[in-house]
Amino acid sequence: MISVVIPSFNEEERIERCLKSLQNQDFPRDEYEIIVVDGGSKDKTREIAEKYADLVFIQTSPKVGGARNDGALRSRGDIIATTDADTILPSDWLSRIKKGFENPDVVMLYGPVKPIEATIKNRFYLFLANGFAHIGYLTGTVLFTLGCNSAFRAESFKKAGMYRVSDAGDDLEIAHRMRRIGTVKFDRKLFVSFSMRRYDQFGALKSLYEWFYIVFHGGDAEKYQYTKREYR
Repeated sequence: MISVVIPSFNEEERIERCLKSLQNQDFPRDEYEIIVVDGGSKDKTREIAEKYADLVFIQTSPKVGGARNDGALRSRGDIIATTDADTILPSDWLSRIKKGFENPDVVMLYGPVKPIEATIKNRFYLFLANGFAHIGYLTGTVLFTLGCNSAFRAESFKKAGMYRVSDAGDDLEIAHRMRRIGTVKFDRKLFVSFSMRRYDQFGALKSLYEWFYIVFHGGDAEKYQYTKREYR
């Protein structure tokens, strides 16, 4: 069983395409569950999610990492996969995840992203990001994982303490804790389609600067906040 955990907040315009992509997997529907953990949306996010998901509930822990932890604690799967409500998953996403865990030493699996808003600028930015992730993995220096495209062996994830609740960088931090337990694997063919809307709205360079600023301040900073930021 694979449990797919999806944090959401005011995503009525995008969550349906995410959930439809999960419904259209080349993977038996009775071998995975969909869990949507909502941050108290004021729109129809939960109403839409209930049409597709096996479980929808309002999170009790703070921030996105807390929502993923809440979902993990209520999951039934041996593998916990995480993605975002504005992400689109290819039809082989779950089958590639299952294959990645055939090696019993693997405790975490992650992959690259491509842009939904496929402008030349966005393709270039993600080409650089994916290259950085691949080089970081090959050299063992930086495990540049993303919460929209990660999966964990459930027992190991809980043993590691799950996500540290912070405003940014929690997906990198958990990866470095997971590799103390076992193998963290980068699958360069495990692509998902990632929304660049926040970078289009606020500017890529500014967004990256804010992300690095928060990470280098321990994951939380008064100057910048990601949690429950409103996006177009």
